[in-house]
Amino acid sequence: MALAFVTSNKHKFEEAAEIAKRHGVDIVHRAVPYAEIQADTLEEIVIHGAQEVSASAGGPCFVEDAGLFIDALKGFPGPYSKFVFLTIGNAGVLKLLEGEKNRKAEFRSAVGYCEPGGKPVVFSAKCVGKISAEPQGKGGFGFDPIFLSDGGEGKTFAEMTTELKNKFSHRGKAVEAVVKWYKEEKSLKSGKK
Repeated sequence: MALAFVTSNKHKFEEAAEIAKRHGVDIVHRAVPYAEIQADTLEEIVIHGAQEVSASAGGPCFVEDAGLFIDALKGFPGPYSKFVFLTIGNAGVLKLLEGEKNRKAEFRSAVGYCEPGGKPVVFSAKCVGKISAEPQGKGGFGFDPIFLSDGGEGKTFAEMTTELKNKFSHRGKAVEAVVKWYKEEKSLKSGKK
């Protein structure tokens, strides 16, 4: 049975599918709606989401949530990033940072894996970088046009190919962790038969 990634964001699924394919794991996209709770940590959000959707997905699945944590804004928007993006967008974040020299930021991702009736397992990762002075690039989604990853060849996530973004990104690292773990668990279970 394929591993389901439950998300309404097709861009996130495309990034995850590229990683899963590299590791020989089949993943399928499920756009099952679920309550994305507001919480102070990404981990709390994905634990709740994974538990809720695992029964309706009918098998092993995972959900993902990410946040942009900006130093000069004391970690804002953090776990409230989706709401902030939908409300003020990249232009609003850049306005909040006008005149600010400290542009340090990090993207964080949490992936919650669960099987029907099981207990969620969480994988977390981060990507350190800074906020650009202006949006750059046409690719990606969300805050990608304003985030410059350390070691990312001076490109924002919106200027990178999916493969390059996955090499540096918070989500790429967290999804790779769950995919590797899932493959190993599946291998262990099949070896016990």
